[in-house]
Amino acid sequence: MSTATFETVDVSADEPYARNRFAIRVWLTVVAIMVVSLVVVGGATRLTESGLSITEWKPIHGVVPPLSAAEWQEEFELYKRIPQYQEINRGMSLDAFKTIYWWEWAHRLLARGVGIVFALPLAFFWLTGRLEPFLKPRLSAVLALGAVQGGIGWWMVSSGLVERTDVSQYRLATHLTIASIILASTVWIADGLKRRSIVAPPTAGSLPVALFIVGLALLQIYLGGLVAGLNAGLIYNTWPLIDGAFIPSGLFAMEPAWRSLFEDYLTVQFMHRMTAYTLFAVVLIHALAAQRLSPGTRHSRSAWILVGAVLVQALIGITTLLLVVPIGWALLHQLFGMVVLILAVAHARGLKGEYPRPAFAY
Repeated sequence: MSTATFETVDVSADEPYARNRFAIRVWLTVVAIMVVSLVVVGGATRLTESGLSITEWKPIHGVVPPLSAAEWQEEFELYKRIPQYQEINRGMSLDAFKTIYWWEWAHRLLARGVGIVFALPLAFFWLTGRLEPFLKPRLSAVLALGAVQGGIGWWMVSSGLVERTDVSQYRLATHLTIASIILASTVWIADGLKRRSIVAPPTAGSLPVALFIVGLALLQIYLGGLVAGLNAGLIYNTWPLIDGAFIPSGLFAMEPAWRSLFEDYLTVQFMHRMTAYTLFAVVLIHALAAQRLSPGTRHSRSAWILVGAVLVQALIGITTLLLVVPIGWALLHQLFGMVVLILAVAHARGLKGEYPRPAFAY
């Protein structure tokens, strides 16, 4: 059994570095909340089939929506050119088009908002000397990843404008996963700035297992993106059996077999379920080990909170599947997936501990 050790240094809360860390952590928390909101609005955009309603990428000009009847008609005419309108929504009214347009516009506006809320305070903290040197490359990397994500978003949308009536599941899953990595990175940095006493992890392997859990959560999110992109949740709406068996026949039926992991409804949904079971098993074993080796510590408590969150997420997912993916339950499932990721990252960061404090703080 490992013995918890506690830091005895008393650092006054009014020290400049402590105030700066607190301010940066608040800022990053706001960014994280906005990213979660962006993911949920993106889910609503997908579920309402709104993502292809804006057929051009206008990073600057696109902030302003149509303001006149002529501009609305122009946007509608552009939408009429794509396969989704011609094969699915032919005859749609202008008012119906406005509904799906507003969902996509809100999603893009919120994405731009996240970029601004990240970039402007970053510049302020940097130029006023409030950023410790180790934070600069980390925050710059997150900003760069956010810029790349904007391009990935258009890359995803463009896949549905020519030959398809929806976006590629490959690109949708990539877009969702990159957003999740941005969220995880933001939470990791913010949580590392949190003032806390030093508590030794239960074992030397605790942090690697916690990081593995984060990786599993990201994999599950990616698989969820594939399920969403294929609309695979609209079939095989039974649990715990899928197509009449726990391990159904017909898995990996495509040639070559690897395509089934991304394109076959049955295989993709099966893998999503199996990864969920694996994630729950790993977090449960991890929590039991923490409880036995380090009872009563914050590491043990956060491990059990993570178990509860994964269990709740699994129940939401099962309910969503059995009800054949109603939009409210589907969005709750997507939201709670982000909650699980946040808790997994915070748990892992807690095992690693606070970023080293500046020398003058000791």
